[in-house]
Amino acid sequence: MDFEFNKKWLNLIAELEGDTGEKLDVQSIIFMIGIQELNQGYVKLTKDQKIDIMHIAVCILLEPYGYYEYAGHDEDDWPHFDSKKNLPNLNPEDQELLMKKAILSYFDKID
Repeated sequence: MDFEFNKKWLNLIAELEGDTGEKLDVQSIIFMIGIQELNQGYVKLTKDQKIDIMHIAVCILLEPYGYYEYAGHDEDDWPHFDSKKNLPNLNPEDQELLMKKAILSYFDKID
């Protein structure tokens, strides 16, 4: 990672942790994005629904990269996405880097 990217990432983490009062990692930020995008207020979630929320966030984060395309909402108002191209075979470090870049891009768009 380059210096500027790392600085932006650390600033985002500090801002989000300040807002939530919690220690955050990439997975917890992805979950937060999924909750935000689901936009259904407070609901009790099952373990499977939590996994689905993570999937929603990953689709939203990777949509600008051409991996997913929004397909609409279902009868429960949950968003669905179509896969447009296969994700690259990345090692864990490169996967995390891709997600960090996508998260930074996501927060740049909503500022």
